[in-house]
Amino acid sequence: MNSAQALDVTPTPLALLLLGRESDPASERGVDCPGDLPSPSDPDLVERARAAKAALGDRLFVLGHHYQRDEVIQFADVTGDSFKLARDAAARPEAEFIVFCGVHFMAESADILTGDDQRVILPDLAAGCSMADMASAEQVAEAWDVLTDAGVANVTVPVTYMNSSADIKAFTGRHGGTVCTSSNARRALEWAFGQAGEDGKVLFLPDQHLGRNTAVRELGMTLEDCVVYNPHRPGGGLTPDQLRRARMILWRGHCSVHGRFSLDSVAEVRARIPGVNVLVHPECTHEVVAAADQVGSTEHIISTLDAAPAGSTWAVGTELNLVRRLAARYADQGKEIVFLDRTVCFCSTMNRIDLPHLVWSLESLAAGKVVNRIQVDPVTEHDARLALDRMLALP
Repeated sequence: MNSAQALDVTPTPLALLLLGRESDPASERGVDCPGDLPSPSDPDLVERARAAKAALGDRLFVLGHHYQRDEVIQFADVTGDSFKLARDAAARPEAEFIVFCGVHFMAESADILTGDDQRVILPDLAAGCSMADMASAEQVAEAWDVLTDAGVANVTVPVTYMNSSADIKAFTGRHGGTVCTSSNARRALEWAFGQAGEDGKVLFLPDQHLGRNTAVRELGMTLEDCVVYNPHRPGGGLTPDQLRRARMILWRGHCSVHGRFSLDSVAEVRARIPGVNVLVHPECTHEVVAAADQVGSTEHIISTLDAAPAGSTWAVGTELNLVRRLAARYADQGKEIVFLDRTVCFCSTMNRIDLPHLVWSLESLAAGKVVNRIQVDPVTEHDARLALDRMLALP
């Protein structure tokens, strides 16, 4: 029996998940939200959220990801990217309830890093991540079998992006790998290649673009050093010889938001705004990253714009909620900040966390009812924690 068969997993039909008619706790895709939500037209929603938050006091800690709506982010005690928020949650052991205004994999990471007596709440269980869903536990187990048959698994170290499910982090932990963020991907890859040895390889999950951009731009590899493993094709669509020659084995995954930026987007904004600085996230395609002036994580984007001189103009390739918030923040400093693409593009799953869902979850907690708790099972938590701890130990 191979690794994939040993999992004994029966996937929920994708069509039913997208329709919200089935529940799959191992999936990042849609599930029904229990309970009756307040009407989005309720004029008292803001006051209701404030009242419920005040009633919970220090028992509550609200985390808000940078990509959240303004109506939600106003109630966050801290804001940040996914890993920063998970660490912030772990640093508040006195908080009984952690309400994570983000997506499913982020809440899982917070549950892994917080104490057993703390409860992590996701206001809408359907707030998932399409990228995280592009690598399922059974698919990755099958890929490892392919690497084993090719004779390279013993010299391959898995590295998974933070934007992955707890199951994938657990797989990575069991196989001696680590987690990375867009901020520390270079350090994580350098560590992994050091572990793999002279002829070693990295299996990078699940975002091919972050893996490729880091390997080529920061580690000096070539595009020929990278191959893409497609889980929907036999053997990943690769020959054993291709796997043996490769240094970076990239999973065929991507971010639906960052993947939409194109060379045409860059050319159009340069023609429309002479002298514009193009600043993009490393989840963008390699050709877009190569055409940009600067590349960096969400936190890097924020710090770059904060330090930018007055009167400078920027086209930013990342999620629209954040770009609009930054444009408003720095408008009085004479900084012009525009979205890189003319087509509006929010992260649809991030935007599932809205004010009615937040009010419902806070009022439920204030009434003594714990809703939408995210709880990773002990075995998965243990193995995923191994990978996360290796990341925390990176220099």
